[in-house]
Amino acid sequence: MSYLENQINAFKSNLTSSSSKISNKRPNAAPSASTPPPTAPASQDATSSKQELKRKRPEQGNVVYSQPADTGTGRHIMTQITYAIEYLKTKGTPQTLPDLLSYLSQQHRDKRYKDSIAAILKTNEKVIYEPKRDGAEGTYSFRPIHNISSGEGLLGHLQSQPTAQGLNVRDLRDGWPGAEDAINTLETQGKLLVTRNKKDNHARMVWPNDPSLALQIDEEFQSIWHKIKLPEAGALADDLEKAGLTPANKSRGIKVKPKQLEKKTKKPRKGGKTTNTHMLGVLRDYSHLKK
Repeated sequence: MSYLENQINAFKSNLTSSSSKISNKRPNAAPSASTPPPTAPASQDATSSKQELKRKRPEQGNVVYSQPADTGTGRHIMTQITYAIEYLKTKGTPQTLPDLLSYLSQQHRDKRYKDSIAAILKTNEKVIYEPKRDGAEGTYSFRPIHNISSGEGLLGHLQSQPTAQGLNVRDLRDGWPGAEDAINTLETQGKLLVTRNKKDNHARMVWPNDPSLALQIDEEFQSIWHKIKLPEAGALADDLEKAGLTPANKSRGIKVKPKQLEKKTKKPRKGGKTTNTHMLGVLRDYSHLKK
C-alpha cells in the first residue's frame, strides 16, 4: 500500500505544479493574441499610398477626341508663306520683307528663319519679286492669272486676243478684287457681253462687244414680227400628219413582219435493237399494220 500511495501523491503533485504553470502563462498569452500580425501595417500603408496616388492625378477637362490637338497652328513656315501670299493678294501693292514679317508677327525671329521665308517667297510661282534698287528693299507682289486690274486693261486684253475666246470671271477676280463691279459697268455701256449664273446672277464669262456690229431694226418691222402668232405645241405636228408627212421629232419606224414559225414534224422512230429474244415465239409482228 505504501508504494501505491507514493505513486498517487507523486501524480497529484505533478498535476498541481502543471496547473500552476498554465495559470501563470495565460495572462502573458492574451495580449499576443490581441495584437495584429506584423504584415497588417504594411498592407494598410500600401492601400493608403495607392489612394494618395489616385488623388494626386490631375483632373482632365472635357476632352473632345474627334478634334485635333493644339499643336501650334500657324507656327510652321509654310503656313506663314500661305498667310503672306494671301496678304499680298488682298493688299494689291508691293510689300517689303519687313512689312510681311510685321504682318505675320515674325519680326522677332532669328535671321535664319527670316532668310528662309524670303527664299521661299522668291521662288513661289504666285509671287513677283523685285530685287533691291538704289539701296531700297526688295519688294514682293502677288502674281495673278491675268495681269488685269482695270476696265481699260480688260478691254485691251480682249481686243488683243487672236480669237474671240472669252475670259473666266473667276480668273479675273484672282488678282483684281473689283473685277465684278467693273464688268457690270462695261456691260451697261455695251462694251462687254456677259453670261451669268442662274443661281446668284454673278458674272461668269465675258467677251468683247463690237458696237459696229449692232444693227438697228425699225420699230414697224419689230411690231410686225411680234404680231406673228406661233402655232401651239403639237398643232404643227398634227397638221403635218394630216398632210401625210412625218414630223422631224418623230422617227419613221420600219414595220417588220412577224416571222411565221414552221411547225416541226415528228420524225418516225427508227427501229432499235431487239433485246427480248427469249420471247420471239410468243410475240407477233404487227409492223405491216402501220400507216
